[in-house]
Amino acid sequence: MNADAPPERLLLGSGPSPVPREVLDALALPTIGHMDPAFAEIMEEVATGLRATFATANRATLPISGTGSAGMDALVSNFVDPGDRVVCGVHGLFGERMADQLARAGADVVRVEAEWGRAIEVERLIEAAREGLDAMVVVHGETSTGVAQPLDGLAEACRERDALLMIDCVTSLSGHPLALDEAGVDAAFSGTQKCLNVPPGLAPFTAGERALAKLAARSAPGRSWYFDLSLVLSYWTGDGGRAYHHTAPINLVYALREALCIVHDEGLEARWARHERAHEALRAALGGLGFERIAPEGEALWPLLAVTVPEGVDEAALRRSLLLDHGIEVSGGLGPMAGRAWRIGVMGAGARRQPQRRLVSALAGELGADPTDALAALDEAWRA
Repeated sequence: MNADAPPERLLLGSGPSPVPREVLDALALPTIGHMDPAFAEIMEEVATGLRATFATANRATLPISGTGSAGMDALVSNFVDPGDRVVCGVHGLFGERMADQLARAGADVVRVEAEWGRAIEVERLIEAAREGLDAMVVVHGETSTGVAQPLDGLAEACRERDALLMIDCVTSLSGHPLALDEAGVDAAFSGTQKCLNVPPGLAPFTAGERALAKLAARSAPGRSWYFDLSLVLSYWTGDGGRAYHHTAPINLVYALREALCIVHDEGLEARWARHERAHEALRAALGGLGFERIAPEGEALWPLLAVTVPEGVDEAALRRSLLLDHGIEVSGGLGPMAGRAWRIGVMGAGARRQPQRRLVSALAGELGADPTDALAALDEAWRA
């Protein structure tokens, strides 16, 4: 029995993102054992590539075996203890999820909120830290709203109180300016299915020495065995020889290695600049069709363009037509933005002119509009 192949889609939603042919080819390389010395070499290449992409020197840098949500679970289960006072930024769905995860871990959660579609004023986060805290967690790239959260001054506020600064950079990693060591971030997690253009299933993760010191000082193991970093690191870092912990998703690690090579070849700063240009180009084109960006100037997340849908348009029906008639996926709004907003990916291989021209042309056709001006705006922004 031969299984039917899935349809070809242009993935311009909130994730997964388009997977380049080189990454797909890497997935098809021969599977070897997870304790094979040859795989150990690949693991080291991946760890080195992740350090460069996170812009960190952290020894504890690896892909967690699981999706981005597994990265969140690993972050909290390793570095948050019951009773810890944790300041949590909430300005979208993933901030809400983080606050929920912290509460489940027994933390005393101090929510600092902003309306969906806006960044949180850093002064309010710093003010919440003045009463003392053990950790602060913010979502750097809020996938539900297309907003990038500034980190200015947060590390200093945390260090003054011997607290950890931890972030969710699932959608921002390699697509929006972020240098962890420079920003003073103690631990962070991401996902492979966004700007890295790898299928879902791995969560790039990194932790600095301050975070590891808290982990080492624990009097009892954390609540998760699978995500216990003290055990997982014995497999990934190989200090004194790699110790078996779990069977890693070997072929996904191959794919991540290839994706990190693509990031390295382009250069991190050049990649950030391309995502900014792609974001602004698509914003200009869609603006001509009546779609307006939600995030204000200075708060936009380059890899994800969240826009309002024109009045009178059945957004769900329009997205369905794009998917089924044109093979293009975009994502609808979440929470209070459901039914009135779209979230369009500008991620990695999707942050290029040709896929954006295809989206704009198809969208104009579905709306019964002439695409000429919108495409001209797109092209002009790409030439700028």
